[in-house]
Amino acid sequence: MARNVALRPKTRLAVHRRIALGTWSPPDDPTVHGTLKLPVGPMQAYLKAVREATGQRVTLTVALAKAMGIVLREVPDSNVIIRWGKLYLRDDVDIFVHVAMIDPKTGKHDLSGIKLHHVDQRSITDLARQLETSAAVVRQDKDPTMAASRRMMRATPQWLVRFALSFLAFVSYTLNINPKMFGAPRDPFGSVGITNVGSLGLDTAYVPLVPYSRLPIFLALGAVQEEAVVKDGTVTVAEMVGVHATFDHRILDGAHVGQMTDILRRIFADPTAAFGPPEGA
Repeated sequence: MARNVALRPKTRLAVHRRIALGTWSPPDDPTVHGTLKLPVGPMQAYLKAVREATGQRVTLTVALAKAMGIVLREVPDSNVIIRWGKLYLRDDVDIFVHVAMIDPKTGKHDLSGIKLHHVDQRSITDLARQLETSAAVVRQDKDPTMAASRRMMRATPQWLVRFALSFLAFVSYTLNINPKMFGAPRDPFGSVGITNVGSLGLDTAYVPLVPYSRLPIFLALGAVQEEAVVKDGTVTVAEMVGVHATFDHRILDGAHVGQMTDILRRIFADPTAAFGPPEGA
């Protein structure tokens, strides 16, 4: 019988690709997308002051993570998961940050990540230090928890990946049992996910919500760009950054998102008031 499309199987898939294939079926989810443009000048000046005062490299990704910690503290209804069809408030504010890496087994580009704990209670310098150190470990595939999870995914037959991920999500979140007995990390994703697509040269991207992570919000931070803006009736040029959100409409609606964007605008307009003076300044 004649083939409709000339095809051949792709081999040596990256771990992230195997997980993606085992995660999604045709779209039927309640995701909503939106973009918030923020002037980035005051935040960049603040981050420069932090670097000069502490010697610690601090990025916009860390600033957004810290800002979202404040957002979740002030809008606790956004810091939830769904279990048994009901909303449950989280006690902690933890944020997942994507880390790009090269898979040492396949040599392919891959994705992993780091969870920043208690973001609302920690300084931006402390968060930056953890992210920098942990990202280096993850990129070397030496993080024991993530490395074990990646080994498990490599060893799982592709036809079992979807079941394995669904099972782990059911145990971890629906039953709320620590999945350590199955070789999986405890709550690896936290409250919100963040990825920096600007580092890839993209100014706009929307990240899909990954079902097994139970994340209600995933943010993509775009590239900083000069744009024409109107201030006091005058057109000027300002550096702007886009924060592109995907969120679960079962949990968040326009009122929640409006509160959250107002807080982010306030933080980016005056980081010192939000985060405190740079340590050591």
